[in-house]
Amino acid sequence: MKMQSSQMDELLQMVGKKLGVSPEQLRTDLESGKLEQAMQNMPKKEAAKMQNLLKDPKKMEQLMNAPQAKALYEKLMGKQ
Repeated sequence: MKMQSSQMDELLQMVGKKLGVSPEQLRTDLESGKLEQAMQNMPKKEAAKMQNLLKDPKKMEQLMNAPQAKALYEKLMGKQ
């Protein structure tokens, strides 16, 4: 199921605000595969946690299967 454009815009705005990056720049970085670029404004500790998570497929799978992640996904997809 694909996220609606308005939902994606809201998510990019929210995440961009947390990272100190414009939503447009965040979208460009993510679409071009520059995740490190998008994460450069994160606190170093948080960025390191994210990198470790992304490098470990088992941890990623656990995260994606967590009830909180599923609830967030459903909320973003308009199922709640």
